[in-house]
Amino acid sequence: MNTGYLVLSDQSIYKGTIFGFGNISFGEVVFNTSMTGYQEILTDPSYRGQIVIQTYPLIGNYGINELTSESNKIQVSGYVVRKYENYPSHISSKISLEEFLIKEKIIGISNIDTRAIVKKIRSEGVMNGVIVRGDNPQKGINFLKSAPSYETLDLAEGVSNIDILNKKYGDSSDFSKYKIAVIDCGVKENILKLLNKRKCNIEIFPTDFNVQDLIEFNPDGILISPGPGDPKNMDFLVSKIKNIVKKYPIFGICLGHQILARSFGAETYKLKFGHRGGNQPVKDLSTNKVYITAQNHGYAVDSNIDSNVIEITHMNLNDDTVSGFKHKSLPVMGIQYHSEASPGPRDSEYIFDEFIALIELQRNNN
Repeated sequence: MNTGYLVLSDQSIYKGTIFGFGNISFGEVVFNTSMTGYQEILTDPSYRGQIVIQTYPLIGNYGINELTSESNKIQVSGYVVRKYENYPSHISSKISLEEFLIKEKIIGISNIDTRAIVKKIRSEGVMNGVIVRGDNPQKGINFLKSAPSYETLDLAEGVSNIDILNKKYGDSSDFSKYKIAVIDCGVKENILKLLNKRKCNIEIFPTDFNVQDLIEFNPDGILISPGPGDPKNMDFLVSKIKNIVKKYPIFGICLGHQILARSFGAETYKLKFGHRGGNQPVKDLSTNKVYITAQNHGYAVDSNIDSNVIEITHMNLNDDTVSGFKHKSLPVMGIQYHSEASPGPRDSEYIFDEFIALIELQRNNN
């Protein structure tokens, strides 16, 4: 039986065709406007606990390869597309999109009016939803009545596979110029690749890391990774960062940026429908250059920041939300967008060079 429904928490119902694996899946329903990069989106840990809608109408046409996943598994809880192509054509394709979903036990729904759903989310905000297989959408409505709120979930816990990542990107004589501790809230593999490219020796730490273990590693710098969920659920990590923020150069990306900002007293808040796609315009206020960036987040840092301590360095030109900041006296910086993002543009990778420059400056000062 391939008939199915996407049911939203406002009890709106959208009929479609089920593909992939399973009978029912719950998550916060969000949309991504990227035209390519669906494999990276599916495997991005920041999407944990979410049902993702692709606004581009044809998905799956170039298949799934072995090189561009951002983690070791599909992270989305459900997938919504207008049309999926089950017979891909690309030299690097190994399996089809549906085969990938079945392998990872993830449900999808197609032949659905994605434009109508996205218009609803843009006007009313993100909401919980269920993909349900079968002819009875009431199952989805009943399920949503007892489903938890997305904001209450600590989704960063257990999202990564630290042992595998440390073996893949960790200690190597080829990358010995800088020692970087990565606080893993749901790190994307391309972040680790770009650090390796800059001769960084990486050690990955969990969000509940032991501060003494990090001190013994003696890093030249710390990167706090992106990840899923509400930063307010991670004040335990904020407290740890407060204890070390004056000791090392620190770079926060997306959720890491929000956690870093909270460690300096800034507030964070939930956006109406978030920023998810590869076409978000961000202005670098120091150069007045505008970059088209890839973003994936549902929360933002409040612009009411202590200007004696923090300087806002980047702004999102769509809605004037904070896209970057730096500390005025400490070697600390954060960005809200994904300068490493594989599905999107690559011209913001210079941010990693700025992080390395902070490390070099700290070395010279010492």
